[in-house]
Amino acid sequence: MSFGVIREAARETPVSARTDVLVVGGGPAGICAAIAAARNGARVILAERYGHLGGLASGGEVIVLDDMADLHEKTVGGLCDEIVERLDRLGGAVYPPLEDQFVSSEAAWARWGRWGLQDNYARTRPKTVTYAVSFDPEALKFVALELLDSAGVELRLHTTFVDALVEDSALRGGIFETKSGREAILASAIIDASGDGDVFACAGAPFELGTYIMTVVHRFANVDVERAIDWERAQPEEAERLNREIKAIYGSAWDYWWLRTTIDGVVWCNCPHIPNLNALRVEDQTYVEHEARRRIFRALEFARANLPGFERAQLVDTAPQLGVRQTRLLQGEYVLTKQDVLSGRWFEDRIGRGRDYYYPYRSLLPRGVDNLLVAGRCFSATSEAQKMSREIPPMMVVGQAAGTATSKRSPGSSCSWIGAGAGGDGRGPRCWRANLSALAVVSSLRRERVARICASKTGSGIAASCCH
Repeated sequence: MSFGVIREAARETPVSARTDVLVVGGGPAGICAAIAAARNGARVILAERYGHLGGLASGGEVIVLDDMADLHEKTVGGLCDEIVERLDRLGGAVYPPLEDQFVSSEAAWARWGRWGLQDNYARTRPKTVTYAVSFDPEALKFVALELLDSAGVELRLHTTFVDALVEDSALRGGIFETKSGREAILASAIIDASGDGDVFACAGAPFELGTYIMTVVHRFANVDVERAIDWERAQPEEAERLNREIKAIYGSAWDYWWLRTTIDGVVWCNCPHIPNLNALRVEDQTYVEHEARRRIFRALEFARANLPGFERAQLVDTAPQLGVRQTRLLQGEYVLTKQDVLSGRWFEDRIGRGRDYYYPYRSLLPRGVDNLLVAGRCFSATSEAQKMSREIPPMMVVGQAAGTATSKRSPGSSCSWIGAGAGGDGRGPRCWRANLSALAVVSSLRRERVARICASKTGSGIAASCCH
C-alpha cells in the first residue's frame, strides 16, 4: 500500500573526512579488510552502524568459528588466527587440542560434541571433531577494537550508510547518518562489507536477491550443563523424544538445539529457523523479532518442565542483531557456483580458501562500478553457493584480501599475508603471501579496473545516487 510521496528539499551535506580506503561495515570481513589495508600503509576509515564491532559474530551471537578446516588439516589462517589468539589470551576461546582434532571417536565426541566443534561434512559416526572455535562475543568486540586501534584505523561507530556518491561510474564515497547529522566521507577506494550489499546496491551494481532462514539467537543461563549431558547419555531415547518436541516448538533447529558456551551454566541456542522471508523488508524483520520470541519463551517453559538440568533456566539475552544469512548477492565479474564450491575449483585469481573451496578475486569485483570491492556474505555467488561458503572465518579471508588489494602499496612493495592458501601450490594449511601485483593477475579480466586507487574528485560535481 502506498500513501503517496513527498519531495524532500535539496540540501548540502558536509564532508566530514577524506581517506584512502573507506570500509562500510564492521563485521568480521570489514574488520579484516580495514586492518589489512591499514597495515599496508593506507589511511583507513571504518564506518559501522552499531555501537560495537563483530557484526553477526558478536551482535548476532553466532559464536562458533567454523568451516576453516577440511577433513585433515586447518585451511584458514591470516588475521583469523590472530583474532583467535587474542580471544584465547582473554579466556574467550575454546577449541579442541591438537590430539582431538580430525578425530572420530566416542571419547573425542564426549568432550567436544556439545560445543558444536564437529565437521558437518564428514560421513563418520560419531561425527569428526575438527578445528573450530567457540568464543565469547563480548571478547570479540574488544579484540576487534584493539586490533583496529593498533593498526591506526579511524573508527566511526553509530554511523549508518545511507547513500553512495557516484561520478562517471566510479564510487567516490558515501553518505552517512549520525547523531551529529548527515555527513559525507570521500575515499579513493571503498569496500562494501555491509553484509546486505548496501553500498553496491546504491552505487548501481547488478545483484540478485536471495533468501535463507532468519534467526533470533539467544542464550539460557542457570543451566546445569553436566547434569543435562549426563541425562542425555543415560536416557538417549527419552532425550531424543523430548529434544524433538522442543525443536518442534522452535519450528526448526540444527541437530543440537543448544550448545555449550565459554561461560559456565550458559547455553547457546542458534534457533528458531524462520524461512522464506525477505530480510530487507522491515515488516518481515519485525515479524521474525516477535515470532521468534514467542517460540523462545514457549521452548524455555517446556525445557524447565521436562529437561533435567534446565529446571532453573532463564533467558539471559537475545542477540541485538537479527540473524540474517542471505539478502543481496553481488553479480560481479565472476559468480561463484554451487559446483565451484563442491568441486573445490582451482581459480587462477584465487585469493583465499574456506573449508575445501576457493574464492576468485573476481567474485569481489562489481560490474559497472569502479573504486569498489565487496567483502563478506554479499560477495558474488549464486544463492546455493553462498549458503555453502558464507561462514565467518572464510569471510575474514575475503575481507583481508579486499583490504590488501585496496591498500596504497605499489605493486613492487613487500608482500602481505592474506587469506588461507599455502606456499608452493597453495593447497596446504599455511597462509600464502601475495601483494597487489599478484592479485593483478586478473587485470585482463577486469579491463584494467582491478582495485585501482583512483584520484578522488572532490569537487561539487559529485552526486549521490538514490538507493531507496
